[in-house]
Formats: sequence, C-alpha cells, structure tokens
Amino acid sequence: MKQKSFFKETLWLLLIIFTFSTRLFSQDINERIKLLEEKLKAQESLIQQQQSTIKLLQEELELIKKQSGQEKIVAKVEEKPAYKSGGLFGATSAYNPNISLILDTFLYSTNLKEDELESWNIPGFIKEGLEHKKGMNIHAAELYFFAPVDPFFNLYATIPVTEEGVELEEAYLVTTFLPAGIQAKIGKFKSGFGRHNSQHAHLWKFVDEPLVYRALTGHEGINEKGIQLTFLPDFPFYAQLGIEALQGENEILFGLDRSKGLHAFGAFAKASFDIGDYGTILLGPSVMIGDTKTESIEENSIFTGDTTLAAFEFTYKWKPSRWKSFTLQSEYMWRKQKGKIQDTSTSTINNLKRIQDGLYLQTIYQTGRWGFGARYDLLEPLNDKYNLDGVQTSFGDKPWRASAMVEFNPSEFSKIRLQYNYDKSSRTGKTNNEVYLQFIGGVGAHAAHSF
Repeated sequence: MKQKSFFKETLWLLLIIFTFSTRLFSQDINERIKLLEEKLKAQESLIQQQQSTIKLLQEELELIKKQSGQEKIVAKVEEKPAYKSGGLFGATSAYNPNISLILDTFLYSTNLKEDELESWNIPGFIKEGLEHKKGMNIHAAELYFFAPVDPFFNLYATIPVTEEGVELEEAYLVTTFLPAGIQAKIGKFKSGFGRHNSQHAHLWKFVDEPLVYRALTGHEGINEKGIQLTFLPDFPFYAQLGIEALQGENEILFGLDRSKGLHAFGAFAKASFDIGDYGTILLGPSVMIGDTKTESIEENSIFTGDTTLAAFEFTYKWKPSRWKSFTLQSEYMWRKQKGKIQDTSTSTINNLKRIQDGLYLQTIYQTGRWGFGARYDLLEPLNDKYNLDGVQTSFGDKPWRASAMVEFNPSEFSKIRLQYNYDKSSRTGKTNNEVYLQFIGGVGAHAAHSF
C-alpha cells in the first residue's frame, strides 16, 4: 500500500511539473511571437520608408536627365552639369546654386629689374610687357556659380576678384532642350577655339600660358560675348563640331570696336579616340576670322584691317588609375593680318601684312600626389613675315622659352607648384630667368572639368 501511494504521489508531482512547464513554455512562445510581430511591423515600416526614398531619388534622376540633356554626352571636351559630388573638382545639389571660391597666388622671382619686366614684350607680336611683380602676386580669387535655371537652361558664371577689382570673366546660359545633339551657349564665355583657350587659369598645367597664346591672342585668350552652337554627330567615335559669332573685343586680334556689333566668327572640330585600355587621343582644327581695329601692334599706332587665326590641337592622355597619368599636349597656331597701320604721332599710313605662327609642346607625368612637367615654346617656326609697304621687317632671333615644373597635390582641393622658365622671347639677347612658387586652393562645389 505504501508503495502504491508513493507511485501515485510521484505521478501527481510529475503531472503538476509538466503542466506548469507547458504553461511557461506556452507563455514564452507567445511572447516570442509577439516580439517577432513587432519586429516585422518595424521592418515593414522601414521598407516603406526606403521605397519612398527610392521613389524620390528616381524622380530627382528623371529631372536631372531632363535638365542635363545632351551635356552629359560631352564629358571629354565640354563642361558637364555639376551633379557629381566633390569639392574643387565636383559638385553637389541639382537644385541649389553650386558656389566655389578658388584662390590662385604665387611668389615670383626674376633676374630682371622692374622696368625691364614692364618692357619685356615680343617685338613684331605684342608691345605689352609682363605684369608680374617680384615677390607675392595674386592671380585671382575666382568665384564660380552654376545652377539649372529650369528644364531648358543651365547658368554658369565665373567672377575673378583681383587687386585691381572685380571682373566678369564668364556668364552664360547653356541650352538643355535642343534636339539631335545640338547645344547653344549664349552670353560671355571662353571660345572653343583650340585646347588651352577654354581652360581657366587654375587648370593650367603650368603657372603661365604658352608663349604662342600670349603672342597671338594675349594673356586673356579669346574670351568674348556672343553665341556658340555645337553639334554632336552620330559617329562611331566621339566628335564635336562648333561655330561661334562673337563681339570681337580681344585687343590683340580684333580690338574694341562697338560700332561693328558681332564681327568675329569662328569654327572648330574636335574628335576623340580611345587607344588601348587607358589611352585617349583628342585632336582637331580651329579657325577664327574678323575685322580688326587695334592699338596693340606698335607704340603710337592703330591697325585697321582683317585677321585670320587658325590652330590645330593634339592631346594624348594615358591614365591607368586616378593618381597615375601621362599627358602629351601640343598646339600649332597661325595668324594672318592684312590692312593699314597708322602712326598717330606723324599721321603716316603704311600697308601692313604679317603672317606669323607658333607652337608649344608640353608633357606631364603624375605619380601619386606628385607631378612633373616640361614645356617648350617657339614662335615663328615656319612664318615670320612682317611687311610694311612690301618691305620685310626683321626683329631678330626667333622668340623661344623652355620651362620645367614640379607640383605636389596635398589633396584634390589644393596644389603647390614650383616652376622655372628660361625665357628668350624678347629678341634682345637677354634671358629672363623666372621662378614661380604657386599655391592653389579651392572650397565649395565646382562643375566637372573637361578632358
């Protein structure tokens, strides 16, 4: 009897333990299920938020596509809309204006005296000397603005601030709605003529411009008010064709003659080919013609006539990675001017015909954050005609210059460059030994640059 009672009590005890454990287990499962349901609801809410964000991004991308239009195709030669992220070489919002400030300053040393610098011209080409001063110089603090106006236009403006004051370098509208690869630029802008001309100074591979640009177009280059039309034909390779109608205010080529209105006209063609996996070639001709009235040729003189300027550009770039590249760049330029030159002090008038040319060849090698470059400039390699009433005038030796530079890029927002020039361009037999130590730094959003 005692044994039966023991078994009975044991069974009841096991039953009670089982029942209690089952209830606890059931309660634990219910709590876990409830917790999982709460997590699923939270995940569902997160997914809905993500889907909403994706939808907004898709709408923004569609708007950007409508606004950018053909501009995104011109990645290698023309300016692109500023929709990429980054500082000095990128951009941010598609809705608010992108604003940047780029400071370009340098230390300058030379063996020449101040009065010799001011008279360091190129006889037969230009009468203006150099504007550099020994010691510290500010090239410019450049303000840059970009923003889409609406689905039809983008607006660009470049405003350099110098010690002499504020200048409107560029301010123009670019169309985004024209069909068949056609684009219009209206306002004041750097001409598509040549390779170097379209670049801002902080993008130059050397501190100063090539000698042929200084001699044939002046320090500012061809930067005019006018209208430009470009066309991207459907070729198996990248190509761009362009024409321009300009006000013609360049003091070296045309002169400030407002009575004529638009009186300088240009055309250019550019083609780009990929060479291997990392190489690209860009080349093409340019031409510009216009009526001329300028005081830039000789002291106390006015030239009236017409000008033709032609050029051929060639650039090869090898870039296997972001911080490694090799660039070979050259331009040949040819100028013809024909008309009458009047001596304002004696009222003497002579017939002037000058045919002159020049070229530069430069190479840049970049490895890591370091860059190394060399440049050779030569004027009159093939043509040195300067005829007054049919009589050839000789100015002396051919102007030339050799340059070497080394640069360090602490980041993509700043640059330190050391450059030496061995300059024999004045035809006097003297040498201008120039040394530059340049500093460039930028803040804010800036549009993507050309190839």
